[in-house]
Amino acid sequence: MQTQLPFRRISVIGLGYIGLPTAAMFASRKIEVVGVDVNPHTVETINRGEIHIIEPDLDIVVQATVAQGYLRATTKPEPADAFLIAVPTPFKGDNHEPDLSYVEAAAKAIAPVLKTGDLVVLESTSPVGATVRMAEWLAQARSDLTFPQDAGEASDIRIAHCPERVLPGKVMQELITNDRVIGGMTRRCSREAALLYKMFVSGDCIIASSPQVAEMAKLAENSFRDVNIAFANELSLICDRLSIDVWELIQLANRHPRVNILQPGPGVGGHCIAVDPWFIVASARETAQLIRTARVVNDGIPNWVMGKVHEAAARLDIPQGKRPRLACFGLAFKPDVDDLRESPALEIVRCLSAEGRFEMMVVEPHVHAAPAGLEGVKLVDAETAFAKADIVLLLVDHKDFRSLRPPIGLPLIDTRGLWR
Repeated sequence: MQTQLPFRRISVIGLGYIGLPTAAMFASRKIEVVGVDVNPHTVETINRGEIHIIEPDLDIVVQATVAQGYLRATTKPEPADAFLIAVPTPFKGDNHEPDLSYVEAAAKAIAPVLKTGDLVVLESTSPVGATVRMAEWLAQARSDLTFPQDAGEASDIRIAHCPERVLPGKVMQELITNDRVIGGMTRRCSREAALLYKMFVSGDCIIASSPQVAEMAKLAENSFRDVNIAFANELSLICDRLSIDVWELIQLANRHPRVNILQPGPGVGGHCIAVDPWFIVASARETAQLIRTARVVNDGIPNWVMGKVHEAAARLDIPQGKRPRLACFGLAFKPDVDDLRESPALEIVRCLSAEGRFEMMVVEPHVHAAPAGLEGVKLVDAETAFAKADIVLLLVDHKDFRSLRPPIGLPLIDTRGLWR
């Protein structure tokens, strides 16, 4: 029963696309949850019972749990029995080195409020070794407490890694039903982390032998996806050169009972698949050759798409002194979300806008203001875009676009095979 568990108050550090749904899910089980975020606007929005991101059903849960007093947000950590760190873990520099500065800042922020018996779980997708480094930062800040790296099973503070494994657009469902991989620094750490997640998880809580295995499991999952997407994207380049319809080709090849080729697109986006493979490459540069090559293929697709736009523009009969009008459909990194993180669509639109060669229009039903770097780009509806465009570029296959059809004869670059 919940009253027998040692977690009467839970704190979630980072109230973004993973942290807020996780906090809301615990709060929905009538557990007191304190969410922490450095952005005052995010904190104020949540405390009004509203949300600052788009995720189906999240608004209903947040509104209810805030109204019932089980969920509140603040900018400074408070004492709790369990702390879940769900902050960004990007990479930095041309060598794609992992950037753990957000994890370090979160660890140092919660260190003053830790007490004997607390559990700290790193949920952020992280390079191998990040959980142990987090434990070291905590130990440096709190020499009066003991930690697993020194005291083992007898430590005052328990440390574990449990990466999220959810799909944007289905987060509230998959948080409950998906299995969780838990890697504690000791067996006791793992057991207590499993108890924490079983407060709402119906899937299995699978205990890994170490935090490093749990960290690598998440990286391997996303790298597997990235390699398969790279295969599809490379096929699309080959088919374009050979004047073959890549979507027809994939449909036919997938009739084989042991073949399941994914769909090509304008690149790979999101905070996970576009980032996590680089963590593996950074830890094993000489051996992670296939994973690195897949990243290079997928990162190169936006340039290929822009080349197709330039080819289409060169075929237009535009009066001298006028710029072609380009209508881009979609900015998000995947269909039916507002998430722009590492979005290849956004990168393509930004680069084309920066060239100054086009009058730019964007149709994006999930974004209501032009993101930074797109100040000269007009957000328009589909009807306006089709009426004014000289070239149409489809970048994201939102369901809102599926019933649309561009006018016959209008030059079209369809990176998702939606209107082919």
